[in-house]
Amino acid sequence: MKLDNQMKWVPEEDAALVACIVDLYNVGTYNADMGFKASYLNELERMLEKVLPHAMLKAKPKLESRIRTLKRDWTIVYDMLSGKDNSGFGW
Repeated sequence: MKLDNQMKWVPEEDAALVACIVDLYNVGTYNADMGFKASYLNELERMLEKVLPHAMLKAKPKLESRIRTLKRDWTIVYDMLSGKDNSGFGW
């Protein structure tokens, strides 16, 4: 169910978000054992503000929700292509 106040992400925003996450990981300041430290969302918000100044992408709930959605979608594709539960699908 989609609420009226939910924003629609455009491909430019998704690309900027993924690029900023990769940059954040490569810098290493916010890296933890199995992901990022708790404060990474605020830094990610600052990074995106520089790249997309008028998008107004706030750490909570917008970035947090979009990252969760991207993880879910990526997991589905990864599982299909890696052979886990793919029912014979492959390249």
